[in-house]
Amino acid sequence: MEIVNTEFVRHQLQERREKLQEAIPLTKNADPLLSLLKEVDTALEKIAKGTYGICETCHDSIEAERLVVDPFIRNCLDHLTRSEQQTLERDLDLAYEVQKNLLPKQGLRVHGWETAYHYAPAGSVSGDYCDLIDVGRQTSTDPAGDCLYFLIGDVAGKGVAASILMAHLHAVFRSLVHAKHPFERLMDEANRLFCEGALSTHFATLVCGRANAKGEVELSNAGHVPPFIVRAAAVEKIPPTGIPLGMFCNSGYTARSFSLGKGESLVLYTDGVTETKSPDGTFYGEENLTKLIGSAPAHAAHELVAACVDELKTHRGGGAKTDDVTIMAIKRV
Repeated sequence: MEIVNTEFVRHQLQERREKLQEAIPLTKNADPLLSLLKEVDTALEKIAKGTYGICETCHDSIEAERLVVDPFIRNCLDHLTRSEQQTLERDLDLAYEVQKNLLPKQGLRVHGWETAYHYAPAGSVSGDYCDLIDVGRQTSTDPAGDCLYFLIGDVAGKGVAASILMAHLHAVFRSLVHAKHPFERLMDEANRLFCEGALSTHFATLVCGRANAKGEVELSNAGHVPPFIVRAAAVEKIPPTGIPLGMFCNSGYTARSFSLGKGESLVLYTDGVTETKSPDGTFYGEENLTKLIGSAPAHAAHELVAACVDELKTHRGGGAKTDDVTIMAIKRV
């Protein structure tokens, strides 16, 4: 369960209080600011008394992911008023639509690569990150030519807070890639920007890769579960090359380079795949995933993803989803 760092919240609220006090004398209609200042003071008083994050109705803990989004929440989900419930439902519906529109085009086929992915939130929204970016020549003298960027990641936590940070990652990488940021510095810069825009309690594991029209691939792994290279003779894991994004703002990341020939693939996924549980609580596991993708190296990208999804459904046996699930396949054609 995600834990709220009250000392961090207190520091943030105090900074907000100081800014409000500076702004109020300069504002003609200060009523909204005064109302917000009152909420800040109430939250600070609760932190001082040790009652911050406690539901005012049942005196149980308020959901941590909701407090991250709104530090002034006073009641847990079970004790929202009808009006608050309706507002929350509208917000979740909107968040779902926003997140759905951030996903890349299905079946993208560019520069000698075919792609497919499956993206399934456990709830209304997801903390998983999935993107495919078609980019033209990096520079006029770049021998690599046209490139396909592929990204998959997992933000710590669940719910709306994680989905907001997922959208933040989407914006960060899209901006850096389209600004022709050098690949060898891409993760370093993304980590710095993510640190600046996220709470200290949040981080994200992530794989970022670039594949060119010659079949050459560069890949950097920030603490994420290892992707697989699928060749006719074997399946090879690609281990992390750095720690998760957001843990330290000055972290450095390296990349691994390799080539894929015609018919060879990359399979990337989030830990919701290997941690899918059977009715008796057994994890699907990395071994089963390796066997599956190794048994079908000739499959098209969409067939490979579909086979994974079908096997996960069988393993779950009708049980509830416990985590977001994302799978991506990229095949050299």
